[in-house]
Amino acid sequence: MSTMKTPWIKRLAMAAAFAVPAIAPLCASAGPTLDAIKQKGTLRCGVSTGVLGFSAADSQGVWRGIDVDFCKALAAVIFNDPNKVQYVPLSAQARFTALQSGEVDILSRNTTWTASREQAMGAVFAGVMFYDGQGFMVKKSANIKRASQLNGATVCVQPGTTTELNLTDYFRSKKMTFKPVVIQDLSQVEQAFFGGRCDVYTTDISGLAATRRKADKPDDYVILPDAISKEPLGPMIRRGDWDYFNLVRWTLFGLIEAEEYGVTQANVDKLKAESKEPPIQRLLGTSGDIGKGMGLDNDWMFRVIKAVGNYGEMFTRNVTPLGLERGQNALWKDDGLMYAPPIR
Repeated sequence: MSTMKTPWIKRLAMAAAFAVPAIAPLCASAGPTLDAIKQKGTLRCGVSTGVLGFSAADSQGVWRGIDVDFCKALAAVIFNDPNKVQYVPLSAQARFTALQSGEVDILSRNTTWTASREQAMGAVFAGVMFYDGQGFMVKKSANIKRASQLNGATVCVQPGTTTELNLTDYFRSKKMTFKPVVIQDLSQVEQAFFGGRCDVYTTDISGLAATRRKADKPDDYVILPDAISKEPLGPMIRRGDWDYFNLVRWTLFGLIEAEEYGVTQANVDKLKAESKEPPIQRLLGTSGDIGKGMGLDNDWMFRVIKAVGNYGEMFTRNVTPLGLERGQNALWKDDGLMYAPPIR
């Protein structure tokens, strides 16, 4: 994925980061969601049914991925234990109902932030975890180089996703035709593509990279260079609990700021004990009262970094093995879009 460097895109990303939904103001007692999580003694995290690098169970049944790590980070804040998470795998169609009904406390599940999803579903996004875009994957033997060559193709796609609408919009705008093969279950979509039932598989580029890793011969498939949409992926929670929203949002920002100041899982103990840098002291709770302002102790981000590292470490551990570069997901100072308001 290419790095997007245009100034207007960066302004848009920063505006998205700072946007505050219309929720009731902070109150003295914890809100209903946070109270319920504490009473249960576990965070119920809605994840995908298996997207490598984001949320997928390994052969031992252990969930791994950048979205999984974020749920661990929240559990470290709430319980001082990153393992107090129940992972609930959800299909693209079932995920929003599961969140609305209270089956899960958060969707950390490669979900695109859109206006309609915030307006119609009684939910809000806490920020952007991963900047992505929709793409296309084809067999290398097809000798297709660009998306503009896909006229008349049979395309595998999942229902209940932004991918469906983007696919239709793109082909209509290019005056091209396609034949959709709509399959709900991710594993069945992948089987259909690898089995030759469709010429093309379309989803977020990160998802394509994850699927290619599952192929018997990954090098037999190529992801075309065209990104046809904006797909800002982030954690989604129910509307109406400002305390919980605040906790989720600032945990995400804290992970980004930790990378910016070079605070890692390996050096966090040393920096907490010795750093004289004011931003690091505030981040790790040796000065200021940021945690107390959210109803937490001031060690909240220290616990997070001890548990999962910073954003860059999470990316390297989970996403880099897919063959994806940081690109748009690099820090702002490295020409990326990852920008966090200061913790002060």
